Amino acid sequence: MLSKDNGEFIAVDGLKTFYVRVGSGHPIVLFHGAAPGGSCLVNWKLNIEPLAATGFAVYAYDQPGFGYTDNPSDHSIEYRVTHAKAFITALKLERFHAVGNSVGGYIAARLALEDKRTRSFVTTTSGSLSPEGSADSKALAKQHSQELREFEPSLENMRKLTEGTIFNRELVTDELVRERYAMSIGKNFEAQQRRRTASRQKPVYDQMRDLRMKSLLLWGNKDRGVSVERGLELFERISGAEFHLFDNCAHWVQWDQAARFNTLVPDFLRTM
Repeated sequence: MLSKDNGEFIAVDGLKTFYVRVGSGHPIVLFHGAAPGGSCLVNWKLNIEPLAATGFAVYAYDQPGFGYTDNPSDHSIEYRVTHAKAFITALKLERFHAVGNSVGGYIAARLALEDKRTRSFVTTTSGSLSPEGSADSKALAKQHSQELREFEPSLENMRKLTEGTIFNRELVTDELVRERYAMSIGKNFEAQQRRRTASRQKPVYDQMRDLRMKSLLLWGNKDRGVSVERGLELFERISGAEFHLFDNCAHWVQWDQAARFNTLVPDFLRTM
């Protein structure tokens, strides 16, 4: 498996930014989520090398305030979108596929809507792209958001959080818990606290109707924070989109359904 030693740093908007690049071919850029312990090597651990093996150049990076990347002065998601665009420019990528996980799906969507270099849009379960939905859906999202806000770093708390992120308990190993915990402490915990008071992202619900590129949505029906109805709402907004719903799958589709994810995504992208 990949480690920090397989990556490198690049200056992006004045921030020392960590990333890994594997494979060759048309670029895929992976955008991780924003939950505690999120990073490119944790969120995409089961996907980077398999995707690269299908004939793509895979780029996965740590967003500002996550992983090994410096903390920014601006902890808003709006700044993370700005940084993402600057990262693409720093790598001199003329065209790329944007693949997001959770809140990373919002960043990928913003690039799909605003950056002409974006060729296609793929996201796993994301609660940041569609309305909150029914009362039950809102309650689900509210409880999940509260759990994330109240998270305090410890191995025990990280195991509990990860058991809510991934449906298949066999995947919640001691190794994964330790790796995710290591990415939730120190400067990353400081960033997590600052994100609590940062400005919220601007809604793009209505703009998604204007998306005119191939789009793939991958959802888990056992997600503890984002209801299936919100995935279907997003699917209905994007003309020509594909929607895949997995049973026995929670928030990290790319973990619970790694084999299918690593087949579906490149197959979808090769049809471009």
